[in-house]
Amino acid sequence: MRNILIRILFSALVLGFSFTLAILIGDASITTNLWDSISVKSWLIIFGIQIAVFLPSFVFKTEHYFDITGGLTFISILIFLSYNLMIKDSPPFFPKLFTLSLIGLWAIRLSSFLFIRVKRAGKDLRFDEIKKNFLRFMVAWILQGLWVFMCLLPVIAMTSSSQSTNFMFSLIGVFLWLTGWLIEVVSDIQKTRFNAVATNKGNFINTGLWSISRHPNYFGEFVLWLGITIIAFPSLSGFQYLAILTPIFVYLLLKNVSGVNLLEEIANNRWGDDQNYKDYKKNTPVFFPKIFNR
Repeated sequence: MRNILIRILFSALVLGFSFTLAILIGDASITTNLWDSISVKSWLIIFGIQIAVFLPSFVFKTEHYFDITGGLTFISILIFLSYNLMIKDSPPFFPKLFTLSLIGLWAIRLSSFLFIRVKRAGKDLRFDEIKKNFLRFMVAWILQGLWVFMCLLPVIAMTSSSQSTNFMFSLIGVFLWLTGWLIEVVSDIQKTRFNAVATNKGNFINTGLWSISRHPNYFGEFVLWLGITIIAFPSLSGFQYLAILTPIFVYLLLKNVSGVNLLEEIANNRWGDDQNYKDYKKNTPVFFPKIFNR
């Protein structure tokens, strides 16, 4: 009973926190009806999609559509934001549309990669126990909704704002986004090729980017969202500056909630007694590449 109450309370806090942010970063001109706010509409779409797909997924006890739903949620909001940008008279919306297109490229690549990987493997180890419990599985979907909302916070605020972007901020942001995206893509390719070799079955990867970080793909994701936040920053004002929470949230989520911590536990169970793995852990940082850890 205690665990049930904790999960219900946690879900309510997540929804309440994100909805409050949606109100705060919304269009300041919306004073009569908050439901007309771009940010509040985005919030409703994001969490509505999660609940709509969660229910049949729980009935059939499958996690196969979890990652692809995250990607489709990103795409849905990007289309919604793009539409709202194009119906505005000013300022010129092309720089903001370009920023949205960067996220779209990332979302299509990552969600399709994860979906194909789960299909090939037959399951996602993270959900072996979670998908059997209604509340635990529901929390995972709500967290995915929070992940989408928090990642998109800078561009939702940017779309709600009448301020334009800044060339220098955009240049720095695009450079960081491209760097992070390439790190994520290359590390995923390296791991996929490593696992495809029969002699590597059951072993851990410690080559390429994986030799300087135990989770370089997650590090790359953190960097690219930092880039998006920097691009959006000049167009923010007032409570919209709360969008700088995005890279902090992404780091904490990947490091402590749904990424690194779970995979580290699985790795320790598999190779915890392997001296090679012990040496790998000792010499390789868990997140930030060791070139940054002098």
